[in-house]
Amino acid sequence: MIRRTLARPLREAARQYPVVTVTGPRQSGKTTLCRQVFPRKPYVSLEPLDVRRAVKEDPRGFLAEHQRGAIIDEVQHVPELLSYLQVEVDERSDAGRFVLTGSQHFGLSTTIAQSLAGRTAVLHLLPPSLDELQRFEHPPTDLLTTLWTGAYPRIHDRHIPANRWLADYVTTYVQRDVRDVLHVGDLEVFSTFLRLVAGRTAQEVNLSVLGSDAGVVHNTARAWLSVLEASWLCIRLPAWHRNVRKQAVKAPKLHLLDSGLACHLLGIRDPDQLRHHPLRGPIFESWVASEIYKACVHDGSPARLAHYRDAKRLEVDVVVELAEILALVEAKSAATVTTEMLAPLRALSEILRAHREHRDIEARLVHGGDAAGRRSGVRLVPWRDVPKLAWS
Repeated sequence: MIRRTLARPLREAARQYPVVTVTGPRQSGKTTLCRQVFPRKPYVSLEPLDVRRAVKEDPRGFLAEHQRGAIIDEVQHVPELLSYLQVEVDERSDAGRFVLTGSQHFGLSTTIAQSLAGRTAVLHLLPPSLDELQRFEHPPTDLLTTLWTGAYPRIHDRHIPANRWLADYVTTYVQRDVRDVLHVGDLEVFSTFLRLVAGRTAQEVNLSVLGSDAGVVHNTARAWLSVLEASWLCIRLPAWHRNVRKQAVKAPKLHLLDSGLACHLLGIRDPDQLRHHPLRGPIFESWVASEIYKACVHDGSPARLAHYRDAKRLEVDVVVELAEILALVEAKSAATVTTEMLAPLRALSEILRAHREHRDIEARLVHGGDAAGRRSGVRLVPWRDVPKLAWS
């Protein structure tokens, strides 16, 4: 398995906290990462029903068996264990004793906040970023294949055809996680909702329209979308409106976090079909947003991403708030850079300078070609170079 960027923040956190929690979507590599970083720690998975039952029936006995600590995998299955773990680490707070992993962020967040506040660092592991994908033996080499394949590690590590693996992944996710959390009676309706969400990647969210198209009410659409976010399948970028809030439209923008999953849900069967697909641009935009998001969370930093659109319909895909720089990012999948692509970045830069934005402003155009450098005050970033820039 490849070396993951989160390994360094994970080691650092284990030197500072008695418990470290790693969350993220299923099959993002959490277990592999933790066992690589802490090879001497005992490993216990709470996925098997018999183990889960034993821990539920005797949590104190379980922790007594692991006085020196352990990696406890899929801890969301026994959330009550965290209350006993709180008592254990309060009595003996050696740094790095326990490493917890959990796929269902929604199953962990509330319990961790109640039981382990101040006692655990919480890190997030997503599918590999582009620079991490390059560490596999046969990584994708062109943009369309990169987008279509996506980044779930088992596809690249085991050389499983992406369309086959993603089909199994969606089936497992819908039948297990969704049913467990939402108790959805008609899974086909939720599957339709999932495909509709994929069709709206890189668009502002309108829950009323989304729910109507899926045949569910507004509140159901909101609950279902929240579960997709909590499952780390998508993110919503808020509208950025500091210093220009009177003009800003406040609707968040939706992005699927894995372009391969988006392609699968949209029925795109191969990279060549993506070449002329009407949603190639939005899929690329979501891929860029995802890469920036991964760069932040895998560095152990907060991801301060937003999008911009004002009342005059000026739009910029991603706004990233860095310590000393405000990065304005446009994503265009075309290989040829045109003057029209630069216009929104230049316009927003002028607006922000007029409002006396105190940070330096850097406009970045991420595109599907190879041209680098600067043009009309905008930095040109080939898609391959996204991981080379500072995002956190």
